[in-house]
Amino acid sequence: MTFQEIIQQDKPVLVDFFAQWCGPCKMQAPILEDLKQRVGDKADILKIDVDKNQQVAAQYQIRGVPTLIIFKEGKIRWRQSGVFSANELERLINENL
Repeated sequence: MTFQEIIQQDKPVLVDFFAQWCGPCKMQAPILEDLKQRVGDKADILKIDVDKNQQVAAQYQIRGVPTLIIFKEGKIRWRQSGVFSANELERLINENL
C-alpha cells in the first residue's frame, strides 16, 4: 500500500514525520507505541523518516521534526510540530473518527 493509499482511508491516520538524529522524535516514539495500544484498529499510526522520504516531506512542507499530521480520506484534519502526550493524541484521533 502506498502512502497516498494509506492516508485515503476512512479511518484517521496519524503520520509522524521524524528523523533518526532528532532528540524530541526519540521522546515521541514510545508515546506513539502507547497510543497504538490505546486506539487499536480505530486509527493507523505511520512513521515517516524525513531523511529517507524527502519527496513526501517536501510535499507536506515539513520544516521541523517531529511534525504530526492526522489525515482522514486524504485530507489533513490536524497538524502540529512538537512532542504530544498519548492522551492529547488519543483525544484528537477520537475527534476525527
